Amino acid sequence: MNARVLGARLALRCCGTTYPQRTAGPCWQLYVVQTGLVSEWPAYTWPTSEAVPTCEARKAALASLGFTLAEGAEWEWTEDTGPEYHPHPVRVSLLAAADVQPLGNGVHG
Repeated sequence: MNARVLGARLALRCCGTTYPQRTAGPCWQLYVVQTGLVSEWPAYTWPTSEAVPTCEARKAALASLGFTLAEGAEWEWTEDTGPEYHPHPVRVSLLAAADVQPLGNGVHG
C-alpha cells in the first residue's frame, strides 16, 4: 500500500458551495488537501442539509474519491466561528479533519 498520508477536511458550507457544483443552501463538503490548485482537490458534496454526515457516509465519500482513512486515524472535530463578513449572524461551525491515504496502490495528486 502507498504510505503517502494526506489530510481530509469536512466542513459545513453555511452559504452553500460553488465547487464542484453549486448548492442553494448549507451543505457538508469533504475534500482531500493536496499540493496544487484548490480547484483540483478531490471533493465530495452532500445534498443541501445541516445534518452531520455519519461515519459510514464519510467512509463512502472518501472511497468514491479513491481514499480511505489512514491506519489508526480518526476524525478530529474542532469548533470555529464563521467570519464576520458573512451576510448572516456569526455562529459556531464544526470542522473535522483526518489523515487519509489512497485506496490500494493508487496514487492521487
